[in-house]
Amino acid sequence: QVQLVESGGGLVQAGGSLRLSCAVSGSITSVNTMTWYRQAPGKQRELVATFPTGGTAYVTDSVKGRFTISRDSPKNTAYLQMNSLKPEDTAVYYCQAKIRVVTFEYDVWGQGTQVTVSS
Repeated sequence: QVQLVESGGGLVQAGGSLRLSCAVSGSITSVNTMTWYRQAPGKQRELVATFPTGGTAYVTDSVKGRFTISRDSPKNTAYLQMNSLKPEDTAVYYCQAKIRVVTFEYDVWGQGTQVTVSS
């Protein structure tokens, strides 16, 4: 069974930092793109950052210069380093991984981790 486990959320004051982790485990052939999304109360889920295997990392404009996505491919893990956090960054953050099992490719989602930034 494939699992995706997130960690690292919490409560932080504005200007602070958090580091989220996302680890894929189970019987898989490969992990392709790993992506972080977030969803604030009353808002749609939005893409925050994405990192395709062998590709270039991308972060959305609203977090550019503050957030960094990275990957440890041998560990099938992605990270989201969040600096200079603002109250508007408050949301549930979700990790998504596109995984391959033999010839099948599908998406796996984490359970979400709450990030709360106080002013």
